[in-house]
Amino acid sequence: MAQLQRPAFAYMNGKLVPWDQATLHIGCEAITRGRNVFEGLKGYWQPDGQFKIIMMRQHYDRLKRSAILLHIPCRYSFENYCEAIDQLIGTLSTGDRDMWVRTTLFVTEGHWGEDTVADLVLTAYHQDKVIPRSIRIGVSTWRRSSDTALPARIKTGSNYQVSLLARLEGRPRGYEDMVLLNQSGRVAEATASCILMVRNDTIVTPPATEGALESITLDIVEALAQSLGIKFCRRPIDRTELLVADELGVCGTLHEVTLVTTIDEYQLSEKSPILSAVQQRYLEAVRGINPHPVVEFTVLPSVKATR
Repeated sequence: MAQLQRPAFAYMNGKLVPWDQATLHIGCEAITRGRNVFEGLKGYWQPDGQFKIIMMRQHYDRLKRSAILLHIPCRYSFENYCEAIDQLIGTLSTGDRDMWVRTTLFVTEGHWGEDTVADLVLTAYHQDKVIPRSIRIGVSTWRRSSDTALPARIKTGSNYQVSLLARLEGRPRGYEDMVLLNQSGRVAEATASCILMVRNDTIVTPPATEGALESITLDIVEALAQSLGIKFCRRPIDRTELLVADELGVCGTLHEVTLVTTIDEYQLSEKSPILSAVQQRYLEAVRGINPHPVVEFTVLPSVKATR
């Protein structure tokens, strides 16, 4: 798992630093008040030997939007962002595994939003080239906060405290992930990914107004589904709808498209023809096997295959 890896280097203060030296001061607002925003990006080896990050511009733009909502200054241009990712992955890449990179704006100076200074910090982790295995999930008793409390639209570490509580709740029950309901008791999202529900041959997912992140991966899934002739709908979902779904899955940059076999004590059908088709099409698109115009690539010139 990515969180167990200890890469040789991270990127901060505008340069590569050894992993054990990538530290923040104990008094900075990233520590005392959790002021940070972040993005997770995935890079894939392509058939021609190039290494490409998908949807880099979209992730950068969402990082900037999150920073604006938390009043965190971002002095890094898109070109700076690309160069930093290229430099880190170019150093860490082994040439035989894909990679996931977390780009975070940490508030390093300031007090209660005054004189705020932030640093772009990058970490990157290796990912095996595998089809995501199916998972078991449950519905958490913990709720997604409202837009007037802690907006899901802001991709900040603070927003994932409820996700941590939900996963801790589900772990003794053998669940790999949990569904968060919103303050109205409807489905928001999973702890770190969006919900995909199939009913009556239609993929249904909650809109952002239900407490789901404005997902870049979900936009890809929607376009791929439509190109496969599969109906796609964004609307509110009741908890009980999940329990009687024809198929369930989750999607996100790290999860890609992952199928769900069980929700709470309810066993789903052994076959997921619709989501399996979308999963296959997604992997073909991001790996460049069968490109789709919705998937935008950024080539990392410093990343070279060694095999």
